[in-house]
Amino acid sequence: MRIDVFTIFPDMVEHFAGQSLVGRARGAGALDIRVHDLRSCATDPHRSVDDAPFGGGAGMVLMPEPVFAAVEAVDPPRPLLYLSPAGRRLDQGVAGELAGLPGFSLLCGRYEGVDERIRDHLCDGELSIGDVVLAGGEVAAMVVIEAVGRLVPGVMGNATSAEDESFSDGLLEYPHYTRPADFRGWVVPDVLRSGDHARIARWRRAQALRRTIDRRPDLVEIRGGIGPDDRKLLAEFALDADLPPRTDGP
Repeated sequence: MRIDVFTIFPDMVEHFAGQSLVGRARGAGALDIRVHDLRSCATDPHRSVDDAPFGGGAGMVLMPEPVFAAVEAVDPPRPLLYLSPAGRRLDQGVAGELAGLPGFSLLCGRYEGVDERIRDHLCDGELSIGDVVLAGGEVAAMVVIEAVGRLVPGVMGNATSAEDESFSDGLLEYPHYTRPADFRGWVVPDVLRSGDHARIARWRRAQALRRTIDRRPDLVEIRGGIGPDDRKLLAEFALDADLPPRTDGP
C-alpha cells in the first residue's frame, strides 16, 4: 500500500515512519510511505507557504499555490484526505476501509488551516482523529498511518492479532496476562493456565463483553444490546451482575 503525506514538517513524519512496526513494514515493502515537503514548491526566497487571512483575524492560513503545486507534482494516490476536526471520524471501520485501498494520501494543515479552495478543489474528503485541536496534522497523520497500516496484509507478523483487538467485533479487547503467574498476590485466572483452548476462547469473549458493557455502553447499543447468547456466556463466568434489562422478551 502507498501512503503519501504532504506536510511542512517532513522530518517529523519521516522519523515516525521509520520506527517499530511501520518502519519494518516500510523496509519490507508492505508499506510505501512517501513524505512530501510543501515548502519545496514555495516560490519566494523564504519558502513561504502561509499568509494572513482575508477579512482579518488571528493566525495564518496555508496558501493554495504551494499546496496545489506539491500535490500535482507527484500525482499521489487518491483519495487525498485533509486532516481536520471537521472530517469523518476515524474509527476501526474507517481504518479497515482505507486498508482495503491500494493507497491514499494525507494533507497536514498548520496554523489556522488551509485556504478553502484547497478543501473544495484539491482534496477528496476530510478525516478527523477526534474532537481535539492540534497544532497541525502531522500527529494525526501518524495515527492514521499506524491504524491503517497494521491492517494491511503482511504488515503484522501474526494475522490473527488484528482480528482479536479492540473494536474488531464491536467490543473492547479482553485482558491479557503474562509471567509470573503470581505477582504480589495478584494471580492470573486459572482458566488461562488450564490448557482448555475452547474455554479460554469463551472466557476471553465474556471478558470483552463485560469490559465493553462497563466502559463503553455506547458500543453495546450499536451492537443492538446484549442478546441471550451473550447473557448465557457472561453467566458461565459469573460476569452477569448488574446487566441492563433484556429487551428481547423472556
